[in-house]
Amino acid sequence: MSAGITREKAIELLDTYIKNENMKKHCFASEAVMAALAKRLVQDQEKWAIAGLLHDLDVEVTNADMKTHGQETRKLLKDYPVDEDIIEAIELHNEGSSNKPRTKQFHFALSAGETITGLITATTLVYPDKKLASVKPKSVTKRMKEKAFAASVSRECIMECEKIGISLDEFAQIAVEAMRGISDRLGL
Repeated sequence: MSAGITREKAIELLDTYIKNENMKKHCFASEAVMAALAKRLVQDQEKWAIAGLLHDLDVEVTNADMKTHGQETRKLLKDYPVDEDIIEAIELHNEGSSNKPRTKQFHFALSAGETITGLITATTLVYPDKKLASVKPKSVTKRMKEKAFAASVSRECIMECEKIGISLDEFAQIAVEAMRGISDRLGL
């Protein structure tokens, strides 16, 4: 168990701290994208997936306050042997709550990976059938240029994919395919 916590326990924690079903879906989408990125980058898939799954664990506890979101997760996980790298990446995924910059591949991957899920979901929802199977990665990259579309999605965070050596086109492909793999869970 390289992550220090099982997926089952992580899901239990999600169920304890997150009541909003759409937020849970976002966490599952982030888990899938992070596992796919880890596979592509030959990193620890379990560890990266758990980071994606738990990255927003404190979002309801903090009422999505960007000054504290990410930092409270350390306290929520204090009784679990979660790998310190995971906790650090979670703390740094929201730059608004940390005075430390992202410096590692893992940090950039979590920031970009969890953020692109919002753009992919928004893109999916404008399709007539609202199905991930219909979404083309090129549609996602095209939407990146439309600032008014999913305006709350940080294009800068998504572009951190380049800091891990993956082009935007490939990143969109990886993320869309990862989310398609759990489309039933996402309801898309």
